[in-house]
Amino acid sequence: MSQSVNPLSVMATAPTAGKQAASNGTWYQAMAEAWGQTLDAQAGKLEALGTEIGNGGDKPSALTQMSAESLKMGFLSQSSHTALSSTGEALKTMAQKS
Repeated sequence: MSQSVNPLSVMATAPTAGKQAASNGTWYQAMAEAWGQTLDAQAGKLEALGTEIGNGGDKPSALTQMSAESLKMGFLSQSSHTALSSTGEALKTMAQKS
């Protein structure tokens, strides 16, 4: 009796190609790293705006920009959580069915 292996579960745990291959990570890890880099970049924007505002640049336009970037950070954070959680649950389901 042979067991079939779900090809999607094999892909999910396969090493990534290209630049990420050196880290021996999976595409799921690469996705998490990409989300992390995106969130870090957005946090950098917020930090720069905060420094500008803190140094006397508290004009209405700067405060409005800070509000917009803060909302964007919240959106990105929630999106990353949803993407990683949903993908993780899908991988778990595939692994259970294999």
